[in-house]
Amino acid sequence: MFGLGGQEILLIALIVLLLFGGKKIPELMRGLGKGVKSFKDGMKEIEGNTNEETKSQEVRNTGDEK
Repeated sequence: MFGLGGQEILLIALIVLLLFGGKKIPELMRGLGKGVKSFKDGMKEIEGNTNEETKSQEVRNTGDEK
């Protein structure tokens, strides 16, 4: 993972714990999780719209050939 070893990850975790405190970390992680979920939902919506547009263009192209 990005070339980080176990010691580096432990050091980063300790620094985060010192900066934010034990009570704030779950709240931060919850917010991060909600942000990731929102991003994934947006990507699925965009992908669905793109697929619909592709299908409608294929139908138009098929109708033009007749």
